[in-house]
Amino acid sequence: MPQQTQMLSILDLLEMKRVGEKISCLTAYDASFSSLIDLAGIDVMLVGDSLGMVVQGKTTTVPVSIEDMVYHTKCVTNARRRAFVIADLPFLSYFSSENALINAAELMQKGGAQMVKLEGAHTVIIDALVNFGVPVCGHLGLLPQSINQLGEYKVQGKKSRDAEKIANDAKRIEQAGASLLVLECIPAELAKKISQELTIPVIGIGAGLECDGQVLVLYDMLGISIGKRPKFSKNFMASSIGISDAISQFQRAVKQLDFPAAEHSYN
Repeated sequence: MPQQTQMLSILDLLEMKRVGEKISCLTAYDASFSSLIDLAGIDVMLVGDSLGMVVQGKTTTVPVSIEDMVYHTKCVTNARRRAFVIADLPFLSYFSSENALINAAELMQKGGAQMVKLEGAHTVIIDALVNFGVPVCGHLGLLPQSINQLGEYKVQGKKSRDAEKIANDAKRIEQAGASLLVLECIPAELAKKISQELTIPVIGIGAGLECDGQVLVLYDMLGISIGKRPKFSKNFMASSIGISDAISQFQRAVKQLDFPAAEHSYN
């Protein structure tokens, strides 16, 4: 258990990238899990719109509202003492700069988030948020909010032109002022290249071992999600004596470069 009780900041995450320490991240949706995750020493908690699927029982993240996100973010930050907290901007809550600013203010002022995350290379929106003091996390690769366009959840960036677009979008997102980037379901070599080229930390989920950190959906790594567990996840409860131990196992596995293994990555 870490001795540090002061809340982490984006400067701490940047320093971790600089010195080569992997960043651990789990999703969180309520106070009880927030407390357990925090005590295990996890660096970042993401209040993800994945709550629509794992908490609300929806089939996609699309129905999640900004009110849902504010409520769950507040639940998480009420119990957090150390971990850095990011909150998702849900579907169509950032269709304009003004809209994004209003909803980011809700997540930060009422929810207590330290950063907001949005999907896609919306550099004009990112720039507007950053200019008003809102820390931003980008998200590339598989974009769950675009499932109705994609048709299915699948690996992105396997074709060379798609890989090049993701790499270029990552640079554009950094240039627009984002402080963090999530890469989801892309080939491990592509994620490695992007992580090396960017100065901001890159957090992977189904993106191989060479990212600056790893994130999983909490319910997936505890083996309690509805439906099939994704290939890139691992059930840490299978070898643990309880929930706290499973979270601690994940923390150690990320820090010691034991997760993700080859079977959790894509070529």
